[in-house]
Amino acid sequence: MERPDDAHPDGATSDGPRPDGAGSAAAGTRVAVLGGGVMGEAIIAAVLAAGVDVDDLDVSEPSAARATEISGRYGVRAADGNATVVRRADVVVVALKPKDVAGVLAEISPRLREGTLVVSVAAGLPTSFLEARLPEGTPVVRVMPNTPAVIGQGASAVSPGRNARAEHVATVERLLAATGLVVTVPEKDQDAVTAISGSGPAYVFYLIDAMAEAGVLLGLTRPLALELATATVRGAATLVEQSGEHPVVLRERVSSPGGTTVAALAALDAHGVRAGVLAAATAARDRARELAAELDG
Repeated sequence: MERPDDAHPDGATSDGPRPDGAGSAAAGTRVAVLGGGVMGEAIIAAVLAAGVDVDDLDVSEPSAARATEISGRYGVRAADGNATVVRRADVVVVALKPKDVAGVLAEISPRLREGTLVVSVAAGLPTSFLEARLPEGTPVVRVMPNTPAVIGQGASAVSPGRNARAEHVATVERLLAATGLVVTVPEKDQDAVTAISGSGPAYVFYLIDAMAEAGVLLGLTRPLALELATATVRGAATLVEQSGEHPVVLRERVSSPGGTTVAALAALDAHGVRAGVLAAATAARDRARELAAELDG
């Protein structure tokens, strides 16, 4: 549902996290987001919060219903053509499934202005994959976000490609600041990031579910067990963050000799929970490498 550059959805308002005056350093930056899925929407909310004007943000989303939803929620232009939305952009964010990236890059490459920064949040794809399919010299920055970014509690790792300079990395960090923690890492570490923070929320959801199930086994109602498990994980994570102390120290403080917690931790060790987490992260890293190799042909 393409609209001219000066058109706006009737009655559209932005209810994303965009406080007045916040992130004004991003004002005047024109951004195009390719993909309006969960992560694409998180990026949209973040760049608006960073101070990008709604008139300077375009979104490409093939689903007409989803495009209408995004337009209504944030007041941005939504189009069904990738080449259309990149033509005036200073920054293009590729928020697509990895299998769709090569085709879209072929579509937008002739339309990119010289010097346009391309940011990829497509899991597993190295910057070299994008650089080989974009005009020579195009700066590319790779980002591995995670799903809590949609509520501003995410963790994203940023890696510059061979043509990206410090100012490009700074632009990405500024645009993503509202999604949560943003760190810069060498690209060689991105598969490890994928294994820890990228896939990590699923490990935590798995643990919360297991704790809640244990509560039901021990006689609690399912809603109460889930509420207690969720609050416990949230509180423990916040304590680690705010106290600045190592998790081992905090664990020892609640592990009285001969007490209930020590008995529980012994059972976790006996069932190989720590080894299972290490194995899970290694499997995630290996699969990330496999997927990248498959997509790179």
